[in-house]
Amino acid sequence: MNAFEYAMQMEIDGKKYYEEQATAMGDSVLKKIYDELANDEQRHYDIFKALLEGKAGDWEAGFNTTVLDTTKNIFQELKAKGENIGEFSADVKIAWEKARDIEDKAEKFYREQADKAEKADEKEMWLKISSEEHKHWVALDNVINFISHPNQWLEDAEWSRMGE
Repeated sequence: MNAFEYAMQMEIDGKKYYEEQATAMGDSVLKKIYDELANDEQRHYDIFKALLEGKAGDWEAGFNTTVLDTTKNIFQELKAKGENIGEFSADVKIAWEKARDIEDKAEKFYREQADKAEKADEKEMWLKISSEEHKHWVALDNVINFISHPNQWLEDAEWSRMGE
């Protein structure tokens, strides 16, 4: 299995996990984050598939995640409602932590591939996708912090600078 095939499998596995978690979230506003992550993973898969098939095309167009903005908007929406959020179950936190681990693993793998790349454009592609995965990680880390202390966290000004 070459690096593109391995990356494709990681992206499909991530997408499947995010879709399962989105379904489990029901109508929770946080479901939007899982939905966006699943869509991003599909775009990443499509990029790797095209590269594997020798259809380089415009792979940069596939790197436009808005997950940090989406996450920030969700937190702003929750804060504006001013409702007491309550506590989340340990299972919910574990699910988000697993998602963060998925992104961490992908980011590290893509950075390793960038280090091995001999061509400048290939190196750039691996670095761009690792950066995209890092944005996913940041969004997920913020969700985990929120889940740990929802009402306190919404009052904290730190999250409002997310993505800047």
